[in-house]
Amino acid sequence: MKNSEDSLFAVSDEVTTALQEGRGVVSLETTIVVHGLPAPANLEVALQCDQAVRSAGSVPATIGVLNGKVVVGLSVSELEQLADPSRNAAKLSARDIGIAITKSLYGATTVAGTISIAHRAGISVMATGGLGGVHRDAQTSFDESADLSALSRTPVLVVASGVKSILDIPATLERLDSLGVPVVGYKTKQFPGFYRSDSGYSLDWDVASAIEAAAAFAQHRNFSSSGFLLANPVDPAKQLDGVLHAEALQSALAKAEQLGVSGKEVTPVLLAEFARFTSGSSVQVNTDLVVSNATLAGEVAAALASR
Repeated sequence: MKNSEDSLFAVSDEVTTALQEGRGVVSLETTIVVHGLPAPANLEVALQCDQAVRSAGSVPATIGVLNGKVVVGLSVSELEQLADPSRNAAKLSARDIGIAITKSLYGATTVAGTISIAHRAGISVMATGGLGGVHRDAQTSFDESADLSALSRTPVLVVASGVKSILDIPATLERLDSLGVPVVGYKTKQFPGFYRSDSGYSLDWDVASAIEAAAAFAQHRNFSSSGFLLANPVDPAKQLDGVLHAEALQSALAKAEQLGVSGKEVTPVLLAEFARFTSGSSVQVNTDLVVSNATLAGEVAAALASR
């Protein structure tokens, strides 16, 4: 590894070379590996995303914290370390990274954590499954993902299949609007609903190609310091059945209420209940959409680098 001036911030040789040569680089988060998907699907999906970015013409830069060191461009063995349950890897948003470094912890980065690190490393594109958002009943709980505020101040393009349907989708879209974050559909003017290709809410803007998305983001950066959400719906042929989705959602919300979870503990509980209720179908949909997002992010990063 080649370290930056800070010995606790390491960028892999491959990523360093790609950035120096002006090639496309895509940052990938690690909460999906540690907290989002069950084993062994978690590592399998991470490797599929890595390959998807490469096949699209860019270099993957998976991000995490290992024993107090930020690593940009995790190797397979490092990913395995992070995913090892005995490590008790923490879920790290942007606010948590400094503390995790100080305490020499292992940590998986959320969207907020990933884009903050990616921006410092000089990476402008990220792929994830779904963006965090405003939780249901946020008017009383004030539960809102830090992904939103982080995206408002970090000029990184994030490819995501909307936000998870367990969240308050219209409230999330309103917050993104208030925060000055453009939400642009990829070949659609309907906001994706994660497991479903259409959440039922429309968008003002769409782009027809990765090249157009890269051009729009490049222009956006001339006028704003905020990020850019490229909403890529799951293939309608691979989405979760509508009736099954509705039933699983009700079961998941009931489970979260029963357990009394809050904050960053909510999403893992809801996703686990989705997986149980759908007999694993939701895990397959999650896999399909995150790999698709990695592919699109690789194409956008390559197009951005060639401008």
